[in-house]
Amino acid sequence: MKILMVCLGNICRSPLAHGIMEHLVKENKLDWEIDSAGTGNWHIGQGPDRRSTREAKNNGIDISSQVCRQFRVSDFDEFDLILVMDRNNKADVLRLASTDADRAKVKMLLGDREVPDPYHDDTLFAPVFNMVMEGCKKIISAYQ
Repeated sequence: MKILMVCLGNICRSPLAHGIMEHLVKENKLDWEIDSAGTGNWHIGQGPDRRSTREAKNNGIDISSQVCRQFRVSDFDEFDLILVMDRNNKADVLRLASTDADRAKVKMLLGDREVPDPYHDDTLFAPVFNMVMEGCKKIISAYQ
């Protein structure tokens, strides 16, 4: 199973989701590959936001080696599941899909709930971490 986590800039939510899912995949001894991307191009080549890195580290997960990249059409061919953080991310990714099979791969991480973007509110990073952890655990249960 190959999973891509997607948010707006690939510096806050999707790097957390990427790191959390990799951590859970190792714990569960699954042969899954995880990556992350953003729908926007503002942070290509940068590392995750320091607040995401700190929150992950506080929870025993190291995301400091991740490098931000933008979502690309070829990701539909490369990944089995594309998990987005909110409805805007979903709409942006679906706009690039050319087939029903591509569209079927795109799902929100929390089902019908959105993961809020913590970028402008430092107090959201811990709750976002917990929401993403919950979502990743449900994905593992559903696809294991």
